[in-house]
Amino acid sequence: MRRSTVSMVGLPALIFLLWTVEGVISSSSHWKPTWPSYKVPVVVPQLTVNLDKPQFDAEAKLEVVSPCDPSCHKRSPLPTYEEVKDYLSYETLYSNGSRTETEVGIYIITSGNAGAPSRSRTKRQIYGYDTRFNIFGKDFLLNYPFSTSVKLSTGCTGTLVAEKHVLTAAHCIHDGKSYVKGAKKLRVGFLRPKLKDGSKGANISSSSEPERMKFQWIRVKRTHVPKGWIKGNANDIGMDYDYALLELKKPHKRKFMNIGVSPPARQLPGGRIHFSGYDNDRPGNLVYRFCDVKDETFDLLYQQCDAQPGASGSGVYVRMWKRPNHRWERKIIGIFSGHQWVDTNGSPQDFNVAVRITPLKYAQICYWIKGNYMDCRDG
Repeated sequence: MRRSTVSMVGLPALIFLLWTVEGVISSSSHWKPTWPSYKVPVVVPQLTVNLDKPQFDAEAKLEVVSPCDPSCHKRSPLPTYEEVKDYLSYETLYSNGSRTETEVGIYIITSGNAGAPSRSRTKRQIYGYDTRFNIFGKDFLLNYPFSTSVKLSTGCTGTLVAEKHVLTAAHCIHDGKSYVKGAKKLRVGFLRPKLKDGSKGANISSSSEPERMKFQWIRVKRTHVPKGWIKGNANDIGMDYDYALLELKKPHKRKFMNIGVSPPARQLPGGRIHFSGYDNDRPGNLVYRFCDVKDETFDLLYQQCDAQPGASGSGVYVRMWKRPNHRWERKIIGIFSGHQWVDTNGSPQDFNVAVRITPLKYAQICYWIKGNYMDCRDG
């Protein structure tokens, strides 16, 4: 029997494991773009305390701003072990308005015969020709992967990642200082066919026009937001922790998309990412797009996918070969944070930015979903 050892992560090991992406199984010699094999660390709760009820007085943010461009991010020093622990600690908001704060521990599990661990300006979010595609008709909207996209009552998008869980952007429910006004009674909307009068559920629609759809809403039971997003504890570059997990009050009964550790951009099929969201300029429509990754840091993907406010919180995914299962699989590797104006020496540049799911973030989100770190060992 193989023995497993749990050890606290020291700073050198933490940096090696969490910020290096070279120690994975490479797919460069294989003709299929293949999911790398990661062994992720363990992020588990250590101490939970009650907090005062929040005010719910913030306005929902559908656009984020940062003074730090990709080169600025790359020059920034890596956080210390204690800082990373603080960033990955989290607040939980419950549907009755109460909230808690949980401190976490970070550990590495090694096997006895294992080696080293694997490692108000115009909101111009359209670049050139608009390359977004509206998804029409229940045959597409209700089928995977488009059926995993849901709408938040605060105006953002989310993605189904488990039977009762939705992944979205933190800024959709918390502005960094306070919860937004709609967070206390947060709901998640699922597109479904709108039955016509007298149809009694029958599939009666005109072949000349798309079938009309409507949202069916499910209340959120609780939400988790990392302290790294909360401005009082965040690092200077801010957007690295713009993600949140919502737990629904009941199962949604749809196929969901698994999360995965984000591979380096050079390993993505064609260097591209995909996501679907409810862009504000196309109300009631689910909008799909794909584009090339322009730049990356340890925590962010910079791209110029056409998008508008409302698409924030969409799950960014790719489709790669899953070697152990001998099949193709889509996984969410990031969360679309939204449009970001970057002030570089007084000259503004615009990017659309997605938060990467790093090994640490994978371990944290997976634990939020499953509640057992042993089910979260492989990213």
